[in-house]
Amino acid sequence: MVDRLTSLDASFLYLEEPDTPMHVAGVLVLESPRGGLDHEDLVDLVRSRLPLVPRFRQRVVEVPGHLANPAWVDDPDFDVTYHVRRSALPRPGSEEQLLDLVARLTARPLDHSRPLWEMYLVEGLADDRIAVVTKTHPALVDGLGAIDIGQVILDDVPVLADRPAPVDDWRPRRPPGSVELVWEAVEEYVQRPTAVLDTLRTATGDVRTTAGRLLGTAGSVLSALARTTVRPAPTSPLNGAVGRQRRVAVARADLDDLKTVRKALGGTVNDVLLATITGALREWLLSRGEPVIGSTSIRALVPVSVRPESGDGEFEAGTRVSSFLLDLPVGEPNPRVRLARIGYAMRGASQQGQSVGASALVALSGFAPPTLHALGARAASGLSRRLFNLLITNVPGPQVPLYAAGARMLEVFPVVPLARGQGLSIGLTSYDGTVYVGLNADRDGVSDVDVLADLIEQEVAALVEAVR
Repeated sequence: MVDRLTSLDASFLYLEEPDTPMHVAGVLVLESPRGGLDHEDLVDLVRSRLPLVPRFRQRVVEVPGHLANPAWVDDPDFDVTYHVRRSALPRPGSEEQLLDLVARLTARPLDHSRPLWEMYLVEGLADDRIAVVTKTHPALVDGLGAIDIGQVILDDVPVLADRPAPVDDWRPRRPPGSVELVWEAVEEYVQRPTAVLDTLRTATGDVRTTAGRLLGTAGSVLSALARTTVRPAPTSPLNGAVGRQRRVAVARADLDDLKTVRKALGGTVNDVLLATITGALREWLLSRGEPVIGSTSIRALVPVSVRPESGDGEFEAGTRVSSFLLDLPVGEPNPRVRLARIGYAMRGASQQGQSVGASALVALSGFAPPTLHALGARAASGLSRRLFNLLITNVPGPQVPLYAAGARMLEVFPVVPLARGQGLSIGLTSYDGTVYVGLNADRDGVSDVDVLADLIEQEVAALVEAVR
């Protein structure tokens, strides 16, 4: 039997449009190692790690007539050099030039006739740096044990002389023909008649109904949404028609600074980050001449990976997940009050069942810690755009240096895709003492996203100054 996509994953593929590709991107800025890191080195590294991610050598095939969900099959023509590509900036390449390239790369949909991932080695950055840009479709990382290709190439030591490479005995299996795909679909219907209904729901793109029926989590998911559907998201310049072009901007925050604010004002590091973004959104709206009054808010969908914090503010082992529809109080001028309101809302949502809890979110989206940004994209695409104004994902990452083929990773920025009608998404990742913020925006609707990125850094500095 073929390995079939879940109905939810198939729905994401069907709902994907040229203007809103669903892939999640990552920008890894590396320090060039002694001897350099060229395209051939990266190809060799990825090739050696592919046995760890067999799905990355498979492609999606449709069943004729959509009689069943699409299936994963080995790609007999798989060519790693097609997926690992090379690009360059005019030396010395600036961050602005890199982000412009990232925006153009991430705006291009993945080729659905091939395995759903790409990687670009970008040379020519200033200060003897290089960048690796990854693109991975959320359907590719749909299980608890799934990992992203960007994670696979990273190690916690610069030299792997004593670590044996995984054995690669992969031989592509013959892809099934059209007759075989149809016959297996008929057999599946005979053995499980409800598969007909699931397939019809998938083909019509009813993501929420499909997810609830297939995974048995409709109660916990829809009960969280029911309290919000009677109150649509506020009107915001962040929402509207989304074009095919993007703008990408980045911001940075020192993790120790955020912990200082947390210890002085209470809440969690995540609360501080959300308050920072809220303050930046307030100033951004004012800079655009938008009306901002005391009751003005922006609703964010916030899937959060939470690792319980110890007394000293460090993250402990273990991960749980919650997803909140949170009204950010952009109308509040006092940053301390904004933080208190967000902390109260996050605690209240959790206590009163206003969140999509861990078990439901895992079942709905397939959670793996390195791919929470993909999880957020999946959650956003499954909800009506009337429910929220923007998506914010936050992934606590490792606080030790990581390396790719001996090249130390200096920075890592997530680029979370835009859902239909959503002009902005924000991804946050903490790594080695710094929180890195990636902002992905519709090029026309939110053309000044770089202003918002600068305001985030200014808000962090203002909060730190206030508590010191």
